[in-house]
Parts: sequence; structure tokens; C-alpha cells
Amino acid sequence: MSDQILDAETPPQAPGKDPGGTVFSVIVAISVCHGLNDMMQSLLPAIYPQFKADLGLTFGQIGLVTLAYQITASILQPLVGLYADRRPTPMALPGGVLFSLAGLVVLSIAHSYGIILAGACLLGMGSSVFHPESSRVARMAAGPRPGLAQALFQVGGNAGQAIGPLAAAIFVVRYGQTSLAFFALLALLSGAILWNVGLWYKHHGLARMAGRKGGLAHAPLPRGKAAQGLSILVALIFSKFVYLASITSYLTFYLIHQFGLSVRAAQLHLSLFLAAVAVGTILGGPLGDRLGRKRVIWFSILGCLPFTLLLPHVGLFWTAPLSIAIGLILASAFPAIVVFAQDLAPGNVGMVAGLCFGLSFGLGGIGAAVLGRLADLKGIVFVYQVCAFLPAIGLLAAFLPDMEKKKA
Repeated sequence: MSDQILDAETPPQAPGKDPGGTVFSVIVAISVCHGLNDMMQSLLPAIYPQFKADLGLTFGQIGLVTLAYQITASILQPLVGLYADRRPTPMALPGGVLFSLAGLVVLSIAHSYGIILAGACLLGMGSSVFHPESSRVARMAAGPRPGLAQALFQVGGNAGQAIGPLAAAIFVVRYGQTSLAFFALLALLSGAILWNVGLWYKHHGLARMAGRKGGLAHAPLPRGKAAQGLSILVALIFSKFVYLASITSYLTFYLIHQFGLSVRAAQLHLSLFLAAVAVGTILGGPLGDRLGRKRVIWFSILGCLPFTLLLPHVGLFWTAPLSIAIGLILASAFPAIVVFAQDLAPGNVGMVAGLCFGLSFGLGGIGAAVLGRLADLKGIVFVYQVCAFLPAIGLLAAFLPDMEKKKA
């Protein structure tokens, strides 16, 4: 993709006018870069065994490396988004990739614990810049289909998370720590693509965003109502990502313990679940555009409750279809949640995106740690019996403001 292509697709607009079209070249570009970003982030855990063996690290020290990454990758995201809302910086996207590149290079040559922590922080900072800014660009390029744009953007990340462990198994496990430097080349590729996206952002995206602010489809809600809506969405994000952590981190252990499956067979079940999550993400965005985001959120979070309640009590035959149904329905909520939250705070699109993605990172990591401890104490089956009730938090969706009734 080049800036010439982007310029051809979106002619210059006068400030304050929204051209209204969906710029798919920009959305596809940031989706591809989302995949590259999340794949690079997933390489960090792949190198843990070598760090542990070479430097004699304890599990506690490994946990601190993860904590350093999670803090920089999640807590910084709303702050980066808030800054971008106040002072848009089109070239922040390719600039943020430099943090990921530096993190991979540092980790590839790290031979002390302090340098490992520094590399993890740099990797997290790259992610903290990428997610809120790229989500802002998705909203700029969305035109009348913000849900579809957000879904396409997010599914790129899902693909990267799925490819990451495979890439780690092929390269990192085989060639060791220094192979991380090879993946720094992917960071350069991502930076080249995002440079062109940044040019579109500078010359066209800001005008589109100004036009969108000038002609909002609905009247802004009072601050108290908007804050209440955002609080409910945070609770729904908690429900969604803690339950997803229970599946992505522990489904294989559950299947091996409960049904005696081999590791390979258990991983196949997990792959089917992750594929369902990707499909659900793609479907959730356009369904929100067509049916209304509140309806999709309501159905997605609460609709999977019967399946999560059944999962701990069925045999192996029904486990796969139930987990697929859970992934498909539950994943459809997140594009709608992000766009709904941005509608609640139309002047803070980047900050809201950073908050949503930061919470998804942080809550997923904390949830995995807490559920792991619970599994140690009570057993892996007990974890799924408890987590089965998490989607019931979706009842809170009934108290979300009805943005459709606020349309002018």
C-alpha cells in the first residue's frame, strides 16, 4: 500500500466535512499491522524457558517480567490515547513500532535480568502506542461502518496471537534467543506500512474526524450518564476477558485432566475455540452497525451464559461444540463495546480505545494469574464451575443508555 493509493481513494476534504466513505485500504493496513504487533508481543513468553535455564531465573522473576510487560502494555494505553486526543500525532504510529523493534533487539542479546526487564518494558511500550492510535485511525477510516472497521482491526490481532506461538515453535525454540532479532525485521515492515497510514492520517484522517465531531449522529449524553455507561462497559470487559483467560490459559489442562486427552488433541480443541473467537469478532462489528450495538452487547455477553453453565457438566463429545459457541458469541461483543464507548465520549476516541484495550490486556493477565492460583487450591474443574457464572454480569447491559434514541 502506498500513500498514492490512499490519496487516490480519499480525495482531500475541507476541514469540518466528513466524506462519509469507508477507506478499506487504511483499515486493512492497520489490521495487518495489528497482526504483526500482536505476533511480536507473543514471542516474549516463548523465550522464558531459555532465560530460566541460562540465567537461573525463578518463577517469581519470570512473573515480574510479565508484570513489567503488562504494566507498560496496559496502563500506558489510556494515557497515550488521551494525549493523542488532545494533540493528534499522525507519525506516532510508525514511531511506536520503534519501541517494539528496540524491545526485540534488546531481548535477543539480553544476558542479565535487568536487561530482560528493560526489553519487556520496551515491547510493552510499543503495544501501548499502537493500540489506541490505530483504533483512532480505524474510527477515522470507518465512515458509516465503525463496527465493521473495529472488527476488521481486531481480527488482525486475533490472527497475530494465533500465529505467534507457531512462529515461536518454529524459530525461537529451534534457534534460540538470538532469533528474536529476525522478528525485528517484521517491525520494520510494520513501520513502513504505518508510515503511509500516518500520511493518510495527517492529510485526510484529521479532516474526517473533525467532520464527524461537527455532525454527530446523536446528542452527547450528560457526563454522569456517560460515566455510568462507561462503568457498565468496564464491568462487561471484566466478564468477557476473565472468562476468555480461563479458556485460553487452561482449556488444554482441563481437557487433559477431565478426559485424558493428549496434549496435541487438547491443543486442537483450543485452536477451534480461537478460530471461533476470530469469526465472532468479524461478525460482531457489522451486526452492531446493522442491529444496534446495545443489542449485540446484550446478546453477546449474556447469550453465552447457557453454554458456559453447561460446559463443566458435559462429556467430551459436547465440549467442542459448546466451546465453539462460547467463543463465537462472546467475541462478538468487543467491537461493539469499543465503538459504544467511543460514542459515549466522542471527544476522547483514543483515550477510550486505550482504556478498552488496556483493560483487556490487564484483566486477562490478572484473571489468568488468579484462576491459576484457584486451580492449584481447588482443581481445574472448580475453576470452570465458578467462571461459568461470569457472563451473568451481562445483565448490566440492560442499564446501558440507548444511543439509537439519541439520534438527531
